[in-house]
Amino acid sequence: MELELLFSLVFLLLVRISGASSGSRNITSMFTLGDSYIDTGNFVIMAAPVIPEWIDKPPYGETFFGRPSGRPSDGRVIIDFIAEELRLPFLPASLANSSDDVSRGVNFAVGGATAIDVGFFERNSLAPFKLLNNSLDVQLAWFEKLRPSLCNTTEVRSYVPKVVKTIALAVERLIDDGAAYVVVPGNPPTGCSPTVLTLRRSPDAADYDRVGCLRGVNDVARHHNALFRAAVGGLRARHPRATIIFADFYEPIRKILENPGQFGVVAGDVLKACCGAGGGAYNWNGSAVCGMPGVAACRDPSAYVSWDGVHFTEAVNRYVAKGWLHGPYADPPILRAIHH
Repeated sequence: MELELLFSLVFLLLVRISGASSGSRNITSMFTLGDSYIDTGNFVIMAAPVIPEWIDKPPYGETFFGRPSGRPSDGRVIIDFIAEELRLPFLPASLANSSDDVSRGVNFAVGGATAIDVGFFERNSLAPFKLLNNSLDVQLAWFEKLRPSLCNTTEVRSYVPKVVKTIALAVERLIDDGAAYVVVPGNPPTGCSPTVLTLRRSPDAADYDRVGCLRGVNDVARHHNALFRAAVGGLRARHPRATIIFADFYEPIRKILENPGQFGVVAGDVLKACCGAGGGAYNWNGSAVCGMPGVAACRDPSAYVSWDGVHFTEAVNRYVAKGWLHGPYADPPILRAIHH
């Protein structure tokens, strides 16, 4: 689960300016790069030949699509809500080779993707399993290949500066490729994930905060976010004509976890996976994960924070997306930046 701390989402919006005299702006397309928090099907396609896949099986997708859609949630993911707000179609997965009009946007995000190239993890023996070749650099190459047709804990903490630098360089490449707006979310509180809480269970009560999350894991996430906020400041200074938005992924999740009643979440279930097995405090079992035979989802996913132990429910994704679009969880809020 340390790998989750070594990646942050990036997504790119290409814009067309209309009504120059009034200063209005119209978003015509959106291209996204990232990991499973916004993946709309690429992992299912990429992993199919080598990994038994469960995201393409019920109950995934039940809340909105009524069927599995390739998204690691019970319904829509954050990027779907942003697309709806901007009046864009849902972004097709880049590996789907669908007949959809890619001029409106494509999603290059892949579940399990890392910011640093796969070779780095293999050379340093950081991954206990074979990683798919879907790092941020690979996704950027996919985007750049498509672009011509579109436009005429402590050890992990030591890697954070390299991760931030890698993402910052990727943002600069996107700006050089014509991005007018780049939204760069930080990391969520991964120490509150049912999967991490199960795999890194500690007998020491001091390792947990008042919600029940692992302090050390969340410390790394906060460290990453602090460094990345600083990096965004530097990017803005070097690229004053581009709008670079920092989207806070940490605070909206913490707010729900700390105030579950305000969001319709049962306090005793705040750290449990809706779709999982094993019961207990986290309802997650690596041998029986969501989508596998006999693993059922909860009756009401909107009453849970975590969908499958790693990813969030549609209700949480909606709340995060709203906070990025309208504030207060983005600097500046996406819609304010677009219509400024």
